[in-house]
Amino acid sequence: MIDRLAEFSEELRAVGIPVSMVEVLDAANATRYADLRTADGLKAALGATMVKSHRHREAFDRAFEVFFVLGGTVRPTPEGGVEDGGDAGNLTPSVADALEREDRDRLLELIREAVERFGRTGTGSSGGGSYYAYRILRRLGPDEIRDLLMRSAGSGGDSLDARIAGDRVERLMRMLRHEVRREALRRLVEERGSTAVARAVREPLIEDLDLQHATRVEIGSLKRVVAPLARKLATRLSQQRRRGDRGRLDVRRTIRRSLGHGGAFIEPKFRSPRATKPQIVLLCDTSGSMATFSRFAMQLTHAIAAELSGVRLFVFVEGVDEVTGLFGPDREFDESLARVAAEADVSRADGHSDYGRSFTEFTEQYFDAVTARTTLIVTGDARSNYRFPADDAFRAIADRARAVFWLNPEPERFWDTGDSVMARYAPWCDTVDEVRSLRQLERFIECVALPNAAFRRSDRMGRTTLLCQPR
Repeated sequence: MIDRLAEFSEELRAVGIPVSMVEVLDAANATRYADLRTADGLKAALGATMVKSHRHREAFDRAFEVFFVLGGTVRPTPEGGVEDGGDAGNLTPSVADALEREDRDRLLELIREAVERFGRTGTGSSGGGSYYAYRILRRLGPDEIRDLLMRSAGSGGDSLDARIAGDRVERLMRMLRHEVRREALRRLVEERGSTAVARAVREPLIEDLDLQHATRVEIGSLKRVVAPLARKLATRLSQQRRRGDRGRLDVRRTIRRSLGHGGAFIEPKFRSPRATKPQIVLLCDTSGSMATFSRFAMQLTHAIAAELSGVRLFVFVEGVDEVTGLFGPDREFDESLARVAAEADVSRADGHSDYGRSFTEFTEQYFDAVTARTTLIVTGDARSNYRFPADDAFRAIADRARAVFWLNPEPERFWDTGDSVMARYAPWCDTVDEVRSLRQLERFIECVALPNAAFRRSDRMGRTTLLCQPR
């Protein structure tokens, strides 16, 4: 058990779940009080001591199943094979009957028999088991099983009873696919070991998802995580404003105070800075190469707009256009995104990125949007298709802003290669940071909380990066 627990903790770390040695010891101690006769008892004990975020629960559950359920630590050993009843040469009618009666024990026996008959993995099979499970299910005849269940339920037509019966059939088919996959993985664990199978079925945590190459479904799943990060960013920017300025020197109070020190000005007094709402301007590259990341960036902006009123959003490709009015707490994000794609006027010639033209156009049309109270956030890969970068225009914009942050979704090793001109814009930014995942975005937000002294601007020979460490 101790060896299995050590392997399990190593897998959690490999996935990205932070598990310290102290937590492993706590987990081992918790097993003394868990009911080890059931998987649920052990799972509750380990989950309580090793999982600190709800975002990590799915990855924990997947690894737990491989190491402790499919691995056989708490699973009762099945006895016997398929009972008599049903064609020995064709398991399809028997499987359909077990599903119809929702007899799970009988269904599991039939699935184990199917794995024995059709599931010889061979040395070249996929360790993840997806194709392995698909091959077994195909031999069982899922379409025929569904037809048998539909005929048994008498579903057909558009009546309410027919729809209810159809929903039940689909639920039973999902249960069949789930159990076939579990049994297929169990066989792989027996043949290759839990560590190898866990590595094969491993999926990245949501905070490690590559935002530039994520699917629309994956980006949509980030919604529940983006909102708390947006609130945190808004709070950090407000804190930075309060900490970054002590106010102007109050000459009258300073002189009055100096009288108590013989006229020596050893205790200067400052006027309290007037509280102002933070202003955020976001410039977002929405070109083809940035399409996925720009969707995420606008999703973040949509969430920030729900927390702060002074948020303005501009999108650009070859030109720039303001789309602030399309976003807001009273609008659905998908609807706003569709309107941006349809209504934003950002193409001028061939639809390829032109950072120089976009920044120049911004200074001509929207220069007043940036003031001494503005935090400017630029999202883009700085790939301008070998066109003139117009870094003087970007400098003019940056000099008006209180702070300038550039989030680049490309790996840093690719900056300034090919048509990338990141080094031309970096000197005028407070930070330029690689942000390809939520984990990196979270680190950026933590750094924003630090005073301005924690940042620096690079000279024209160097690249600016974050100098702080996450708290």
